Amino acid sequence: MLMTTAFVLSALVALLHLYFLVLEMFLWDKPAGRKVFKTTPEFATASKVLAANQGLYNGFLAAGLVWGLLGGGAAVLVFFLGCVIVAGVFGAATVNKRIFFVQALPALLALALLLLAWQLPV
Repeated sequence: MLMTTAFVLSALVALLHLYFLVLEMFLWDKPAGRKVFKTTPEFATASKVLAANQGLYNGFLAAGLVWGLLGGGAAVLVFFLGCVIVAGVFGAATVNKRIFFVQALPALLALALLLLAWQLPV
């Protein structure tokens, strides 16, 4: 049961990062993207390439989590959840504290459940 819950949470974290990819790569300078990130049209236009790069990295995080879920195993999930947590903590410290709750906390919960499930006898 714990492993299933950990996998579901990991899948949700992967979906979140796919959503971030879409926001940052394709919607950054569109009204929907500007609304989410609270940016002006001028800032969005000036930072579009940087945001797309950030979105690509979020896509790599999502791909790694999907790989872990589809056969890479718990060790792969641990690595990529750890990467998400580090990115979320750094983003919260440098950009906006809300990033911790949106990005790092779900990954922390998934990682905690995964580690608990991994230690329990089947």
